[in-house]
Amino acid sequence: MRLTWGRLLVLAAAALVAGLLFAWSGLFNVGASTGHWAITDWFLHYAMRKSVETHAGDIAVPPLEDPALIHRGAGHYASGCAPCHGAPGQPRSAIAAAMTPPPPFLPDKVPEWQPNELFWIVRHGVKFTGMPAWAAPERSDEVWAMVAFLLRLPDLQPDDYRALALGDLVDQQAHAGLEGLADPFEPVLADCARCHGRDGAGRGVGAFPKLAGQSEDYLLATLQAYALGARRSGIMQPAATGLSEAAIRQLASHYAHAGSLASDATGGGNVHGEEIARQGVPHQGIPACVSCHEPAGGRYPAYPKLRGQTAGYLAQQLRLFKDGIRGGTAYAHIMETIARRMSDAQILAVAGYFGSQPPR
Repeated sequence: MRLTWGRLLVLAAAALVAGLLFAWSGLFNVGASTGHWAITDWFLHYAMRKSVETHAGDIAVPPLEDPALIHRGAGHYASGCAPCHGAPGQPRSAIAAAMTPPPPFLPDKVPEWQPNELFWIVRHGVKFTGMPAWAAPERSDEVWAMVAFLLRLPDLQPDDYRALALGDLVDQQAHAGLEGLADPFEPVLADCARCHGRDGAGRGVGAFPKLAGQSEDYLLATLQAYALGARRSGIMQPAATGLSEAAIRQLASHYAHAGSLASDATGGGNVHGEEIARQGVPHQGIPACVSCHEPAGGRYPAYPKLRGQTAGYLAQQLRLFKDGIRGGTAYAHIMETIARRMSDAQILAVAGYFGSQPPR
């Protein structure tokens, strides 16, 4: 029998009707306990790999050796990824292992992917697998931090992984767990301290902002902005969303009273940055930073203190403001307007100035 376009269309329609009837019958078992057929498993993974290769092909990979990037990724991996994907010395949870398909044990699987492909997967997630997209996909800086850490993951020993992911909490983990039985705030603080430290010093590698000594008003408004999604972050939004209002207020109070901003800075000769900080750039419409961030008498507790913060963190925040993707408190639009008027050289200069100054 000679095949014609008409016969092909009839066959296609018959196959479609047969498929719909099979689905209507309910005979197909959708239970995760049955797993996939071998051909289905092969096809889905083949399609995923080809899709990732195609969509990630034109993504340029930035330098990823910065220890701050690696620490930032490790801090989130411990809470956001390890329960499903495991970690050195930490197997996947039994719940994750019962999924279809089960999430891969990433220390073994990361070498199969290129950095640009890992970036695409982390940012966009994968359909039909339970792998979610990044909660704030516009925050490519956070996604690259995850990639920087993932590239290190296969070579990490369990102790190395715990040091990266937990920092100073490695030695306090068991004690914190016992304390948490009596003090409901302890587990909340311990979760924050993995990245920011119990003293709010930020673990000293420039990966995390220093919270100690910031005003309680500013810390409270910032945590509320994360919880409401007004300040976008795939790292901080999941952490803040699950907190009660009472816990948010307690965290703001704890870090506001944890001490002054810790810094080894002794002042520096960044003349250009100091000029912008103290005088602004009037012809560009850039006001002096100190007029809001170091006002006489501390009139603006809703604005963060900049002295003693790391230069890299400050520069990154200014770039996020400039790109219009940082968000935050009710005053974020002011900084967006200012940052858009700044060149990258000016951003680096003023961030370097405040990063080189000891806190007051």
